[in-house]
Amino acid sequence: MAEKPEKFDVTVIGAGPGGYVAAIRAAQVGLKTAIIERDKSLGGTCLLRGCIPTKELLHSAQVYDLISDPEEFGVSVTGLKLHFNKVMDRKNKIVTKLSKGVEFLMKKNKITVFKGQGKLEGKGRVTVTGTDGKVTEIPTKNVILATGSAPRLLPGMSVQAPRIITSDELLDIDHVPKSLVVLGAGAVGVEFASVFKRFGSEVTIIELLDRLVPIEDAETSAELQKAFRKRGIKVMTSTKFESATVNANDVTINFTGADGKPGTINADTLLVAIGRRPVTDGLGLENTKCEVDRGYIQVDEFMRTAEPNVYAIGDVIPTPWLAHVASKEGCLAAEHIAGRNPRPINYNLVPNCTYCEPEIGSVGLTEAKAKEKGYDIKVGKFPFSALGKAMILGETEGFIKVIADAKYDEVLGVHMIGPHATDLLAEACVAMGLEATAEEFGHIMHAHPTLSEAVMEAAEAVHGMATSI
Repeated sequence: MAEKPEKFDVTVIGAGPGGYVAAIRAAQVGLKTAIIERDKSLGGTCLLRGCIPTKELLHSAQVYDLISDPEEFGVSVTGLKLHFNKVMDRKNKIVTKLSKGVEFLMKKNKITVFKGQGKLEGKGRVTVTGTDGKVTEIPTKNVILATGSAPRLLPGMSVQAPRIITSDELLDIDHVPKSLVVLGAGAVGVEFASVFKRFGSEVTIIELLDRLVPIEDAETSAELQKAFRKRGIKVMTSTKFESATVNANDVTINFTGADGKPGTINADTLLVAIGRRPVTDGLGLENTKCEVDRGYIQVDEFMRTAEPNVYAIGDVIPTPWLAHVASKEGCLAAEHIAGRNPRPINYNLVPNCTYCEPEIGSVGLTEAKAKEKGYDIKVGKFPFSALGKAMILGETEGFIKVIADAKYDEVLGVHMIGPHATDLLAEACVAMGLEATAEEFGHIMHAHPTLSEAVMEAAEAVHGMATSI
């Protein structure tokens, strides 16, 4: 017989950046809140197996790379050695500390945490099955589904560590592979390519489409490909993966190249980074009116599913697979449940960040998309190579590009590749959110010498007014 605790106003299933933020916001607006998580720790993919651990590895790789060749800055180093086990220890400590922080936030906001598999059992009923098999029933007025996603594999393919792995397994690897083939050139693929090239792996990227980071502006992709080749990362675009065979000491990857000819690569490890799939197994969607299309739960602009009082957010719905998107969707759902009349999310203003080297940041329309939508556009570009602060840092690759509507001067998109692009992107998001024109954007005074001057100069370049080139 299932136990019945007190009734909650909202129960969140999934404690990732969408779920735990939704729970906190629900508590903040006065709702009695519970959250369910089947993982051993709170934080979801982003904190435990995604954003946070990958960025720590990226930073450690950057530090190692800088110290490996500091002569440009007048510094000599002897006895340099990579202690990969300590890199992984630091990653684990950061993950643990942040996960404990999420637990603290649950206590601080008086959110009841249930560990186990959450399941919809019908109107106003959710159950949690613990690892011991014990079932607890949670009476609840509303439910927010936030169960996230998992790495996707090709049909017939399975993880065979350490030869064929996904990002989940790579984040727990105990050595630096001598050679790494990365299947997929999206954010995950190019980030890990950057990490392990800097740690000493021989890296090859295989991508079915004709360029790296295909969702980005075409010029950004071309600049990244140039930078990767300069670093010795082999890039194979317009290349079709055919099969992989695990051998005693390596893995054989068969492909069809851009020239239509078959080819073979042998590597220590194959990283499959072809995307993610929504995790909805065991949720009990069959007990509801929730509509599912290609695995994704369908919602309206307020995150409501077709089942009354059931909401869904994050990677289980067909919106961008980004932690910050899930968090904002969680806030929207919680505020709607509370009757706060929240503003729907403008998905045209979602910031995209890729933490490879050089970094990539973008928001709004690419040049191709703007033209496709019928805009007559003006484009301003500014290279980091002309910027004093970039020269000081020794990071002069890349550019910032501002796309504006020629008629009204509205900023339609901003695209960056270069030093600290993921941080510089924030002001572009603010400017576009406030509907700034390119003229207004460029008119704002920026401090000198800073990397942010490149944003101002790119906006001024829309009207041919950049002063540093």
